[in-house]
Amino acid sequence: MFKAITVTCILALLVEVHTLDNGLALTPPMGWMAWERFRCNVDCENDPDNCISESLFTTMSDLLVSEGYADLGYKVVSLDDCWLANERDAEGKLQPDPLRFPSGLKALGDYIHAKGLLFGMYEDYGNYTCAGYPGILGHLEVDANTFAEWGVDYLKLDGCYADPVEMDIGYPEFGQYLNATKRSMVYSCSWPDYQRELGIIPDWESIIKTCNLWRNFDDIQDSWASVTSILDYYADNQDSIIPNAGPGHWNDPDMLIIGNFGLSYDQAKAQMALWAIMAAPLIMSNDLRNMDPKFKAILQNKEIIAVDQDVLGIQGRRLSKEHGIEIWTRPISPTEENFYSYAVAILSRRDDGMPYKVPITLSKYGMTYSLGYKVTDLYEGIVLGEFDPDAEFSVFVNPSGVVVLRCDLIF
Repeated sequence: MFKAITVTCILALLVEVHTLDNGLALTPPMGWMAWERFRCNVDCENDPDNCISESLFTTMSDLLVSEGYADLGYKVVSLDDCWLANERDAEGKLQPDPLRFPSGLKALGDYIHAKGLLFGMYEDYGNYTCAGYPGILGHLEVDANTFAEWGVDYLKLDGCYADPVEMDIGYPEFGQYLNATKRSMVYSCSWPDYQRELGIIPDWESIIKTCNLWRNFDDIQDSWASVTSILDYYADNQDSIIPNAGPGHWNDPDMLIIGNFGLSYDQAKAQMALWAIMAAPLIMSNDLRNMDPKFKAILQNKEIIAVDQDVLGIQGRRLSKEHGIEIWTRPISPTEENFYSYAVAILSRRDDGMPYKVPITLSKYGMTYSLGYKVTDLYEGIVLGEFDPDAEFSVFVNPSGVVVLRCDLIF
């Protein structure tokens, strides 16, 4: 299934390598993507409201604006797999399925832009996409130009039907073609995850120079088990993962599944909180037409979003795991000399049926600023008080739930 990159291209890359310098994604991208919730449903005859079609994307664009998501930063509206026709056109260009996208993708992009949103696109660095539609391999330059012509602002490049060894060359090469179009496009890569699966150590220096964000681990599924498996991977490998994140280049633990079928209310709060602690892209994949108000409130929690979008861009880490309780912290602004404010997530992995009392001493978790910290519960929206580093207070955490604290330096 693999198609080799030409020796000419390889030599060209060795002579001159252009690094990513698009000035984009200085905070983690936010938006909406189809895949986890709507998958590869192409049956518009029998399921017109939920199939991958221009109607689905225009509807979600409308709702991002009318329901207040866009005002909070959720700007990207992104296709995923299965938008394509089965073959390229007579000129060798990608084309959408003509029945499901009758207006074409330039028109869809124009519609999204008219809403003040950003147009997201999916393709695959391989002969085929994961669902078997045409991939970009052998067509890198023409496809980059096509995406620019359509007005694409955000491109996710998957890695099915490709040789992961060749991704060290192929992903940067395609990034150069994107840059050459002179259109600003956020570049989302799947390169490290495909290499990880084969035991290849990713070339992080090249990935950071090439991509605005990248996938490290498995696709998220609609379950708490999937969310916790992602959290465990990031925590178990945090010493090698965290240094790669920062403004313009982010680790991507995959989509937010809040408001779907698999998470309880407390688990949904936990996913939102931990994604913010990890400085993760906040890309929803849900049905905005049928959002329970309490799940919508999680996604629209301004204080949690502010943690995620903190300008310092420092990814947080898990500091402790005992008695089924995990403590995660993230340095955030404001700062004073060498001291940071912090966001703290107290996550329960317990299942014993009652809230668990967790004592907190800030100095135990690296918060040693002598003037103390103003502590706010970000979900409850209440100030718990001002605490010296060695003072102790307690919170109660529901089973598979979270408490999120913002600990601001007192000046």
